[in-house]
Amino acid sequence: MAEAKSTMRKPVFTKVDQLRPGTSGHNLTVKVVSAKTVLQKGRPDGPQVRQMRISECLVGDETGTIVFTARNEQVELMQTDATVILRNAKIDMFKGSMRLAVDKWGRVELTEPASFAVKEDNNLSLVEYELVNVVEE
Repeated sequence: MAEAKSTMRKPVFTKVDQLRPGTSGHNLTVKVVSAKTVLQKGRPDGPQVRQMRISECLVGDETGTIVFTARNEQVELMQTDATVILRNAKIDMFKGSMRLAVDKWGRVELTEPASFAVKEDNNLSLVEYELVNVVEE
């Protein structure tokens, strides 16, 4: 019987400046430049079990930065200056700009502080994309 482990591919890591609209399955090691909570619904002591928290975090590597939308338990991990590995991240479009997100199929994990300096003058989330319908000939 073949070992199931052999089917696991070694993750390929992407750099921030390689991210494109409509893509997914990205693994990145990024530093958190800043984080701010944009939505907090539900109290921990409230009747509902689900607290909803969303934080917008500027994350980046030596190639550029992008806004990462952290949800719920991801918010705790996304502290300023933390280095995190985003596994199976995807690009969401928000008002014509790219946002990075990790849904239930991915993972956010803290890792050793990265040695790179974040290139802060190349914010991919500031680039506006026009959504164009491409008609195949």
